[in-house]
Amino acid sequence: MTETNKTKDNSITLKRKIISSIAILIFGILMGVGSKALDEAAFNELPTIMQKLDVTNFLGRFGIWIFLGVCISVYSSSAKRAALNVFLFFLGMVSSYYIYCAIVAGFFPMNYAMIWFGLTLVSPFLGAVCHFAKDESKIAIGISGIIIGAVLSQTILFLQGIMIPHITEVMVLIATLFVLRRKPKELAAEVALSIPVAILIQIVLPYWG
Repeated sequence: MTETNKTKDNSITLKRKIISSIAILIFGILMGVGSKALDEAAFNELPTIMQKLDVTNFLGRFGIWIFLGVCISVYSSSAKRAALNVFLFFLGMVSSYYIYCAIVAGFFPMNYAMIWFGLTLVSPFLGAVCHFAKDESKIAIGISGIIIGAVLSQTILFLQGIMIPHITEVMVLIATLFVLRRKPKELAAEVALSIPVAILIQIVLPYWG
């Protein structure tokens, strides 16, 4: 942890830390229930803007969840707090989503559930690493480039003729670039790294659209 991060973390009271973490857990629960409820809703009953943006399928893809996890991580006061907060968010989101599946929707997609629970288990480590993406160092630029590459892999299909399957992922990519914004030269380095990272991810993990 850098000296700046130590000072920032020490300036926050224990009560505030507990309240923040509980709020993040509740946010995760609401996002999990909300995304599954939207998935179960009749498409033609949704508001027009949500139909056009295909919100139900958007929440079923990885891009938005990567973005939310990164936001929670980089804005946490320390790497330890980032690990805890990201874990609580995904624990709440994934658990509530699949509890809703089992109890309300009446089915439990085991294969998908195992993937998401696996991601939840490793989320503390990823959260701790992502926390340093806003630091001023070459390692931080590398971390940012990998994060952008992960989001880019959900935005542009490089192995299928440079396709953009969903406009919502473009919006997420822009939001990610804003959160991880840097000086032009550093941003260029991040983007240059993100492209091979995105391609590698698409080779290893075929796009789920």
